[in-house]
Amino acid sequence: MTPNEIARLQAYLQGKFNNNMIKLVRRPKAGDSVEMMLGDEFIGVIYKDDDEGEVSYSMNVCVLEEDLPKL
Repeated sequence: MTPNEIARLQAYLQGKFNNNMIKLVRRPKAGDSVEMMLGDEFIGVIYKDDDEGEVSYSMNVCVLEEDLPKL
């Protein structure tokens, strides 16, 4: 993903979720994805899919069971 793509996607997500703490960080060994951070906390990975010129992005959010509240 180019820096321009990352910036556009980050601005979209910040607006959609009304949260300027969302940051997208390049992954050193993967050019087709970025890490999604909420402040300093890792939230998940966003992958770019380019299928015959149609570009989309998919988000894989990671929630550890140990982070869930006890009910």
